[in-house]
Amino acid sequence: MSVALGYIFLSVAFLIIVSMVMMLARLIGGPTLYDRLLAVNSFGTKTVLFLCVFCFIIDRPDGVDIALLYALMNFIATIAVLKFFNYKALNVGLLARPD
Repeated sequence: MSVALGYIFLSVAFLIIVSMVMMLARLIGGPTLYDRLLAVNSFGTKTVLFLCVFCFIIDRPDGVDIALLYALMNFIATIAVLKFFNYKALNVGLLARPD
């Protein structure tokens, strides 16, 4: 990896960390539950991006698989939390209607 590309990756990683700090501020100061959930989901997405950039900084692109696994877990957790707050239980079928 060239020196210029290394500096670009480091600056991108720094900007991702700054945006993650902003998402944490939104998580703490979010007025509603859905704002906080959106902040957590965005934080998870930024974490996946940071993991990908970090793997390329240390010249180990096989770590992208771990980042993709984390993205899948983030998506499933978001759907589970939304389902829980909609139905107040997780054992509701997919075709059930809210009361």
